Amino acid sequence: MTVAIGLSLALVAAVAVNWAYTREHAAAAALPPLSPRNPVRSLLTVAESRPWLIAFGAETGGWLLYVAAVRLAPLALVQAVSAGGIAVLALLSCHGRPSLLSGREQAAVLMALIGLLLLSLSLPSAHGGGHEPSAAGAILWLAASAGAAAALIVSHGFLPRAASLGLAAGLLFAAGDISTKLMLQGGMWFVALVSLVVCYATGTSVLQAAFQHGAALTAAGIATLTTNAVPIAAGIVLFDEPLPAGAGRVLRIVAFGLLVVGAAFLADPRARPRDGGNAVEGRVAGASGLAD
Repeated sequence: MTVAIGLSLALVAAVAVNWAYTREHAAAAALPPLSPRNPVRSLLTVAESRPWLIAFGAETGGWLLYVAAVRLAPLALVQAVSAGGIAVLALLSCHGRPSLLSGREQAAVLMALIGLLLLSLSLPSAHGGGHEPSAAGAILWLAASAGAAAALIVSHGFLPRAASLGLAAGLLFAAGDISTKLMLQGGMWFVALVSLVVCYATGTSVLQAAFQHGAALTAAGIATLTTNAVPIAAGIVLFDEPLPAGAGRVLRIVAFGLLVVGAAFLADPRARPRDGGNAVEGRVAGASGLAD
């Protein structure tokens, strides 16, 4: 029952966060070019926008629900449910009219919903929340995530800019989520508050810059995919969260797979831009280079 409550909170949190992403995208598109290499200045710039502040308030509320969720349920399960939030992002991006989505996007939304159904069917065989990780393993995981994000921020040409910055933001948010889970272990793990604040703040700044280079579904979609997929792996590998036995194990693995693959389809960087993504990208590209 406790796990079910936690996963319900995770679903509400995912809806709140992904709604906030669409509003932040609209607000960021109207701002001067933001630089992912100067996150403090970027955050000060977006903080001057009232619509962005309202959206960020909703995102913060979603994060608080997420914290409650990971206290009640295993990290991998919470992130799998959160991955279904990308379907919410897709529906919001087409203003609630699924017919405006491409066939690929509609299939992805269907996969996410089926994944959530299978995940719910696996809950009767759910086990405990795993074990406390080793300090060395946690530090290595967080450092690798931050290092990969930094490389994506300074790189050019490997991926479209919206995709690379969205991926960097997702890695930073994932590190923040893992830091949250570490803090909830108590004791010496409270030191993870430092990485939590730094990763969430920097990730938020980088995501706003990503919004200026493409549609919300591309930038936030890739960020959401990464934010969910990396902690799912961390829950199993770092926190040693067990999988159920028998049919429950099969349902859980298939559900994880459907949620991640569905998110990947929606986050395809080759997808056509929406919500004025082309216009924004052209404006930013023609600016003085601050966004690079």
